[in-house]
Amino acid sequence: MPVRPTVRFTALFTLTALASASLAACGSGSGSDPDTVKVSFKQSTDNSIKVMDTYLGDIKKQFEKANPGKKVELVPIKAPDSEYYTKLQQMLRSSKTAPDLVYEDTFLINSDITSGYLKPLDDYLADWKDWDQFIDTAKAAAKGEDGKTYGVPDGTDTRGLWFSKDVFAKAGLPADWQPKTWDEVLDAARAIKEKVPGATPLNVYTGKPAGEAATMQGFEMLLYGTGTGDGGSDPLYDKGSKKWITAGQGFEDSLSFVETVYKEKLGPEVSDALDPNFGTKVRGELLPQGRLGIALDGSWLPQDWLEGSGHEWPEWSKELGLAAMPTQHGQAPGRVSMSGGWTWAVPAKAGNPDLAFEFIKTMQTKANAQKWYIANSGISVREDVANDPAYVDAQPGIEFFTDLVADTHYRPAYPAYPKVSVAIQEAMEGVTTGDQSVEEAARGYDEALKEATDNQVVSK
Repeated sequence: MPVRPTVRFTALFTLTALASASLAACGSGSGSDPDTVKVSFKQSTDNSIKVMDTYLGDIKKQFEKANPGKKVELVPIKAPDSEYYTKLQQMLRSSKTAPDLVYEDTFLINSDITSGYLKPLDDYLADWKDWDQFIDTAKAAAKGEDGKTYGVPDGTDTRGLWFSKDVFAKAGLPADWQPKTWDEVLDAARAIKEKVPGATPLNVYTGKPAGEAATMQGFEMLLYGTGTGDGGSDPLYDKGSKKWITAGQGFEDSLSFVETVYKEKLGPEVSDALDPNFGTKVRGELLPQGRLGIALDGSWLPQDWLEGSGHEWPEWSKELGLAAMPTQHGQAPGRVSMSGGWTWAVPAKAGNPDLAFEFIKTMQTKANAQKWYIANSGISVREDVANDPAYVDAQPGIEFFTDLVADTHYRPAYPAYPKVSVAIQEAMEGVTTGDQSVEEAARGYDEALKEATDNQVVSK
């Protein structure tokens, strides 16, 4: 790659041929048939993973049986995260292509609200008794700055460290590993590099191709553990001044961690790390085959290993260990996690919004919600499900990742966040490839941050 003296902000939503193909596939708009609800969702890029397809297929049958004469048309978008967002936004811009219901990542929802792409759901929610079961933090993730709610969350998630007990045994590392600092994580990776040839020591998602996975699973899991946000403040956004925070010491320390992983060859090959489908390989090959020592990743991974997934791995809970990501120097609370999740939203240009919300209600009965949380290894945002022993005991790891909610953080869900996220990815990519020093990448981030937020920045 050519050396880049500074990071330049590139548009998050580049119009691509793939987006055009998606639009063409949607055919006529959602209102072309008043008796058909069109439901668009993110389909896995791994052909063997059918978790969402299977779940929605079951809900479709339930809905059509309970509503004679009504039909459900599922409109899958098969793409990596960054391309999914591009295609979705293209669809939402026109009544000719907008479906009736869309699957929205909470990190993007405020941007789409500001763009006028989504319909407020408050009138529907006021008459829906199940809404009272949703926890407040989940409800807040789908609220706009106008105080209205634009989506119904279908679960949340947390993040931590997955590690191979076999690789750890070969490296002389303990099976009950619980690192207390960043240095202990890096030291474990160094031991794996030295003693277990053929195994990638540590995966930290990075760069633009990984999209929000790089920002959230990678960078923010570091940044939010630097202590920059002590006292409940956010290290990315200052709520008092309503401004975004420029790169400070915690930001540079987080970049330094990423730089160390790739400079010391503790991570995957750079070409692999910058492959947009690398996450699929991590879940489908590297972890199950014992070729990855440590993965900084999310609570949802087991959905790829369940029966019928195509990558069945019933032994995973015996072969993998779980550890919380530590704070930088072990400072309180000693561990860090990030939480996000997805919501079901109704496009502003939907032709059948009433029918769309009826479909949401079918998805979100207690039984169907619980079925979904278990199927996709999600964390419940409904109190009635969270208190059900059948949910708690359904799968190894649920208790561990649910416990992390106590020390988790949420991204600043403001309209500029998607652009800020891209600026972070560019800074990460600069130090990953070695094209930039940490200081250069941080300066480039500041330039991009000013551009992304109309200069609404503050130094801390």
